[in-house]
Amino acid sequence: MNDRLRSLPSVDEVLARPAVRAMAERVGRPAAKAAVRAAIAEARARLQAGADAGGEAVPDARVLELGASEAAPRLRRVINATGVVLHTNLGRAPLHPEAVAQVAAIAAGYSNLEIDLESGRRGHRSAHVEPLLCELFGAEAAHVVNNCAGANLLALSAVGRGRTAVVSRGELVEIGGGFRVPAILVQSGCLLVEVGTTNRTRVSDYAEALDANPGALILRVHRSNFALVGFTEMPEVAELAALARVRGVHLVHDLGSGALDPALAETTAAQSLRDGADLVLISGDKLLGGPQAGILLGRRELVEACRRHPLSRALRVDRMILAALEATLRLYRDGRAHELPALAAIHAAPEELRQRATRLALDLQQKGLSCTVVETEGQVGGGSLPLRKLPGAGVAVEGEPEPLLAALRAGDPAVVGLLRDGRVVLDVRCVSDAAGLAGAVLAAAMRAAGPKGAKLEGAAGGGQLPARFPAGPDEDDPHEREV
Repeated sequence: MNDRLRSLPSVDEVLARPAVRAMAERVGRPAAKAAVRAAIAEARARLQAGADAGGEAVPDARVLELGASEAAPRLRRVINATGVVLHTNLGRAPLHPEAVAQVAAIAAGYSNLEIDLESGRRGHRSAHVEPLLCELFGAEAAHVVNNCAGANLLALSAVGRGRTAVVSRGELVEIGGGFRVPAILVQSGCLLVEVGTTNRTRVSDYAEALDANPGALILRVHRSNFALVGFTEMPEVAELAALARVRGVHLVHDLGSGALDPALAETTAAQSLRDGADLVLISGDKLLGGPQAGILLGRRELVEACRRHPLSRALRVDRMILAALEATLRLYRDGRAHELPALAAIHAAPEELRQRATRLALDLQQKGLSCTVVETEGQVGGGSLPLRKLPGAGVAVEGEPEPLLAALRAGDPAVVGLLRDGRVVLDVRCVSDAAGLAGAVLAAAMRAAGPKGAKLEGAAGGGQLPARFPAGPDEDDPHEREV
C-alpha cells in the first residue's frame, strides 16, 4: 500500500503537464493548485480503499474538471424547475429586468445613498423608497431594513423593550431556519405573555392580559407558513386595534407577506393599517415580488423611533437592495405589477403551462430523450399562502433519477427539479428560458450517461445517451400523471 501511495505524482508534477499548465493560465495558479491537490486526494482515497489503480492515477480530465469547479463562482444562477415560486433555498422572488438594470446602474458607481441632492445635506437611506411605500400602502411613514425578522426585532426593541408583548398561543410561530417568535421577543427585551389557546383566542383574552400588564403592547403575528382550520377563532385586526386604542397601547402586526395584488386573496399591510394597526412589518421578497428586505409601515412617531434606534444601523440595507425595491415599487405604481416574475408565475394558467411543458418535451424528444408531459401541483412557497395549490404542468424524464438529478445540479446553469414516482420531473411554472432548460437537461443527461449508450443527436458538444433513455415516450406509462 505504501508503494502504491508513493507512486502518486506530486503537485508540481501534475501542474507541469501541458493541459494543466494551460488551465492554470486561464483560472490562475491558486485555483489550479487546489484542483490538483483535490485530484491527488481522490486518487489516494481510492488506493486506500483497495481500488485498482488502472491507468493514470490522476488523470488530466479530472484535474481540469476540478479546476473549472474551483474557478467558478460559488453563488450561481439556478433554473427553478420545482414549481415552488418563492423558493427560499433558491432566493425567493426573481427580480424584474428593470429592477436588475437599476441595481446594475447603482452598483457600478457612486450614488446619492445618504445625501439629499437638493439641500446637499446628509439624508437617510429609506428616503428613496419611503414616498412610494407610503403611497402604495397608505402609511404615514416607512423604513427599510434587511429582512422581516430584522424589522420585527427592531420594532419590538424600539417600541416594546422593557414592556410586555401579548401574543396569541396560535401565533407563536417558527419561521425558516428554526427562528421562533418567542426567541425574537427575548432578544428585543420584551416579556412574552401568551393568551388564548392554540386554536381559539378571543378579544377578552387580550383584555385580561392588558389588565394584568399595564403598558403592554399587542403583537399580532400572521401565520404565513401554516394554517389553522376547523374549530378556530381569532379576533380581526380591527377588533384588536379598537382594544388597543381604548387601553392606550400599541398594536404591532408582524404580517410577513407584502402582498399588494388583490388577486392573491391575502391580507395586505394597507388593510391592516386601515383597520388600525400602529405598526405593520412586511417582507420585500415574498408576495411583493422584490428583493429581500424588511419594511416597517405605520404611524410616523413609531417609525421614527425605529429609524433612530441603534439596531437600525446594524440591520440597514445597502444601495443595491434599495435600488431593486424602488424599481419594484414603481412597477406597482405604474400599474405593471403583473410583469413581476413571481406574480406572473403564481397567476400562470394551467393550459399555458401545459403548452410550455409540451414544447419542452418535444424539444427533448427530438434530441433522443424519453420524456412525458405530466400534471403538477406547484406552491407559492416562501411561507406564503400555505393552503394554495397551483395546478400546472411539467416534463417527466425517464431513466435513473439520482444520477440525472445530480448532473442537473452540477450543470451551468444548475437545474433543481423534483423526484416523483421514480422519475425526474421538471415543473415549468418558474422557467422563463425553456431553450436554456432544454440545453441544460441534455447536457446533464450526457454527463449522467457516462461513456455508454448512443450518440445524442443535436446536443451541444456531442455526448452519449445510455440505453436506459429510450428513443421516445411510452404512451402507456402508468406514471404519466404525477402524484
